[in-house]
Amino acid sequence: MDILHIRWQRLVEDGQTCPRCRSTEEELEQAASTLRQALSPLGIEVLLEKEALSAAQFAQDPLRSNQIWLNGRPLEGWLGGTVGHSPCCDVCGPADCRTVEVQGQAYEAIPADLIVKAGLSAALEMLSAAPRSSCCGSPPSGSSQARCCS
Repeated sequence: MDILHIRWQRLVEDGQTCPRCRSTEEELEQAASTLRQALSPLGIEVLLEKEALSAAQFAQDPLRSNQIWLNGRPLEGWLGGTVGHSPCCDVCGPADCRTVEVQGQAYEAIPADLIVKAGLSAALEMLSAAPRSSCCGSPPSGSSQARCCS
């Protein structure tokens, strides 16, 4: 079975995270469930990995928080989006936090539909790259066409 690997990281400080990351986590769970249902019949398993960033890691690069990758590519890369930033909350302190802009709309919390759309694009790429075997097998000797199964 092929695996669609979704990795998400966010700041976790004393067991707390910011509201936008908490909201993204809920949306991510919903999207992963939707993708599992849609992709299982195609032989693709969805693996969701959550990674906590320490306060020190966040301080070095706040835009690493609330970042999602699908098969190693950032979510915004699958959607033709860009990364931005905006002020967040007390948990994040004075640092601006990550936003994603897709088709002119900026998102602080990433909605499930964007995650699903990126996941389907990643799955399509996986399916396009996978070698496919024909149920009909090789063509008979002297023929250029395979026999089809009925």
